[in-house]
Amino acid sequence: MTTDPDFMRLALDAARRGLGQTSPNPAVGAVIVRDSAVLATGFHASAGGPHAEIQAIRALENPDTARGATLYVTLEPCSTHGRTPPCTEAIQRAGFGRVVVGATDPNPRHAGRGLDILRTAGIVVDAGVLADECTDMNRAFNRWITTGMPWVIAKTGMTLDGRLTRGPGHSPWITSEESRLHAQRTFRAAVDAILVGGETVRADNPRLTVRGVPDARQPWRVVWTKSGDLPTDAHLFTDPHRGRTLVFRDVPIADVLRDLGRRGVLTVLAEGGGGLHGVLFDAGLVDEIAFYIAPVLGGGPVPAIAGVGCSTPQEAVRLTGVAMERIGPDILFRGRVESLVLEKPLASRYSANNL
Repeated sequence: MTTDPDFMRLALDAARRGLGQTSPNPAVGAVIVRDSAVLATGFHASAGGPHAEIQAIRALENPDTARGATLYVTLEPCSTHGRTPPCTEAIQRAGFGRVVVGATDPNPRHAGRGLDILRTAGIVVDAGVLADECTDMNRAFNRWITTGMPWVIAKTGMTLDGRLTRGPGHSPWITSEESRLHAQRTFRAAVDAILVGGETVRADNPRLTVRGVPDARQPWRVVWTKSGDLPTDAHLFTDPHRGRTLVFRDVPIADVLRDLGRRGVLTVLAEGGGGLHGVLFDAGLVDEIAFYIAPVLGGGPVPAIAGVGCSTPQEAVRLTGVAMERIGPDILFRGRVESLVLEKPLASRYSANNL
C-alpha cells in the first residue's frame, strides 16, 4: 500500500529538479494524488515563476480531477502576495480535499499561516510528513530567511596529506577528472556564488564557471582580497561572465557574506585557497565541507586550511552527518559543522594576509 511518505518522496524528487535555480526562493515539489494514483507533479523552477503547486495543477490533463484529490507539497503553501499570488488561493479554487505538507514555512512571520487558511476553508491538512528531509532540502533558504546570511560550503581538492599544491613540475590538478566533473554538477551548478581569495586569482587565474551542466545558472564569482592587487586581465574580469564578478577589498569576511545575502545569495561555495578557508573557519562561518581527497602524498607548501586554527580541543570544528563517496580514484568527504567554539575576537583571528 502506498503511504503519505511514499508520495512525499516523489514530491522531494520533483523539488530537487529546481535546486540551484530558484534563489532567493526555496526549492519545492508537489504531487497530486487520487485513489493512490499520481495525476500530476510540479516543481518550482525559477524565482518569479509559478510555484510547485501551480505547476502541478497546470500539469493535470483535466483540472476537474483536482476536486477532492490530495496535494502533497514539500513546503507549506505560500499565503501572501509576492511576485506571484498566494498558492493557498489556487489550492482552494482547485477544490482539493486534502493537503499533505512536509515542512512549515521557516519565516517566523508566516509559519503555519498557510495551513490555518486551508483548514479554515474546510480542507484537511496533515503537516510534518518527512519534515526533516523536506526541511533539510532548503537548509540554505532557512538560514537566509531567518538570519540574512548564506549557507557556506568549504570545498577543496587536496592530497592525502592535506595540501593544495605539489612540488615543481607536477600537474596543477590534484584530484581526478571524475572529481572535477562531479564538483561541477554537485556544487557549482547548485550554488548562488563561488568565493575565492585574491591569491587564488593571482596564482591560478580561475574561470569559476559552470561547465558540463547544460542550462545551469552562472553563479556570482566573488573575490575577497585584502590588498586589492589583482591582475586586470584575469579571466574573472575579461570573460563573457565578467558582469557576474564581485570584488570585496579589505572588508571583514562576515560583512562580505551579509552583502551577498542582501543580494539574494543563499549558498556560497568557498573554493579557497587555504588562507580563505582558514579565515572562514576561524570566524565560525563554515556550515558544510566538501573535501575531494586524492590518493597522493604531495608534500606541497600550501595547506588546505590555514588560519589560526584551534589551540584547545574545545575549539575544534566538529562535524555531523559525515558521508564518504568514491569518485574515480578519489574520496569525497562531506559533513556539516556541528559546533565551533570561538574564544578570541574575530578581528584578532583573521589571517592569510596575502589575500
